[in-house]
Amino acid sequence: MDRDWMRQKLEAFDKLADAWLREVQYNDRVLRELRRMEPTVKRILHSLDPGLAEDIYIDHRDALQLTQNDVQRALGIVADMDEWEAHLRPDSPALIADRLHPWVWESAAPMWGAGARQDAVLAAARTINRRLQQKLDRHDISDSDLCLQTFDMKEPAPGKPRLRFPGDRTRPTWRARQDGAKYFAAGAFLALRNVAAHEEVVTWSEQEALEYLASLSVIARWIEEGAVEANT
Repeated sequence: MDRDWMRQKLEAFDKLADAWLREVQYNDRVLRELRRMEPTVKRILHSLDPGLAEDIYIDHRDALQLTQNDVQRALGIVADMDEWEAHLRPDSPALIADRLHPWVWESAAPMWGAGARQDAVLAAARTINRRLQQKLDRHDISDSDLCLQTFDMKEPAPGKPRLRFPGDRTRPTWRARQDGAKYFAAGAFLALRNVAAHEEVVTWSEQEALEYLASLSVIARWIEEGAVEANT
């Protein structure tokens, strides 16, 4: 909502109503202007608080006084809306960086502290890749290709072990999780690691970079949780 516009409209009506109420004699010109402004003022009042727009009358002094009272209440709402949003909004959870998976934050922290967010994301992705290679004892492939093979639901082949989540493998949710991890992890390496590594400068905000680290943290937890299955 355009608060400045609403404030200007309400203030103009309040000023004109005050002038009409102070007039000793009936002023038709001012009343016509109040009538012209009435529909817009009513819409504004309704958008701020439907209760304020229930009864708006301007053709009699007592009724106009009641309407002016509602307009003044609406001006108070407009004036304090920013403070309401700052002080009355529900508390939201905070993403705490040092509680991300240790593979992620311990790798990213030195770069993050230096303000190098792109390098922080890249360092975390490289660490996850190395950890996955070590867990599977696979050093022939890496990054997205490794993730695609790691979580694939095909049976492991010689030299190509898999990671399997715990749970009942006959359930559709198990298969969905396994398949989802495959594409989520591969996508993260393509969209995050490759961009961080190959783009000269990435203008990620602090919030964006933190969300990307959180995505990598999820992958790290999946890798730790998964059990290795091999065909020797």
